[in-house]
Amino acid sequence: MEGDEFLPTQFFENVDKIAHLILDGKVKNIAFLSGAGISVGAGIPDFRSPGGMYDTLKPDLLTATETQRNRMRTDPTFVVNKELFFQNQLCYLELRRPFILGLAEQKWKATLAHWFIDTCHKKGLLRRLYTQNIDGLDYQTNIPIDKVVPVHGTMGRIECEFCHAVCPIEDFREKVKRQVKDIYDIDPTAPANSTPIPCVSCSKNGLKPATVLYGSALPTAFFDCKEVDFPDHVDLFFVVGTSLTVSPANFLVTLPSKQAHRVLVNREPVGRELGLKFNQGNDLYFSQDCDIVFGHIAKKLGWLGDLLAVQYKLAPNSKAILQALNK
Repeated sequence: MEGDEFLPTQFFENVDKIAHLILDGKVKNIAFLSGAGISVGAGIPDFRSPGGMYDTLKPDLLTATETQRNRMRTDPTFVVNKELFFQNQLCYLELRRPFILGLAEQKWKATLAHWFIDTCHKKGLLRRLYTQNIDGLDYQTNIPIDKVVPVHGTMGRIECEFCHAVCPIEDFREKVKRQVKDIYDIDPTAPANSTPIPCVSCSKNGLKPATVLYGSALPTAFFDCKEVDFPDHVDLFFVVGTSLTVSPANFLVTLPSKQAHRVLVNREPVGRELGLKFNQGNDLYFSQDCDIVFGHIAKKLGWLGDLLAVQYKLAPNSKAILQALNK
């Protein structure tokens, strides 16, 4: 692949180690914890990196009180906090407007890394995918629903935060298009001002995608599955594109047995305080983009054919990487 000469020797050594573990049958159960970094190749920016949601947040553009704006200036995560949403539905909807509408149009496609996880399932190796992402790209693959734990919820269902009534997703998207202003200035048809979208069941302004707000409890499936999976049923644990700063999901990295192998795929070395070691013992580290890493692992495993079979479903950048690997 063009550009391989810029990859460090350690990269290829780690690829070889992972491939041999799988090919030699030493790994029979693979689990993943994925974060926003796995979807960057699809064109969805992550939260914390330069250019991400928190870095580019502009509270002055949101429909909010000055007190609320000051909280967001101090702590950008407040924009998706339960406390703020219960006071003011509009900040969340204005922030997420292009995402809500873009997902409806399938603006973004799953990446090579997403389909690598799918291939692990196809080979009978996938124990579980714990995804911190709400973008729903995991569901574009063929991974069974019971293998996916959406740790922070999903954009694919609409419900009321107050009464938990479910709203038809198309109805909600149409209301967002007509009633929520575009703070990104990309939709000339958007209204100049936002108006709340009340729940038909309880009349409160609580409708939103079924994502987990800061300050809310995680889905019970997260706790149930981690009790079943760890420590005995995970031989290889990939930690992919996550800052490992949000608990309790970040504590998953502490649960595999001492015999299990842990692999961090992230631009920055994270999780040291959680016990992750970098290229020591059973812990491996890749600082390259997710698609590059999983593309090379797939090639070493002889799985490129499986990925080429679904290349028409890949994000454009992922498809280009896959085709370069196949040369």
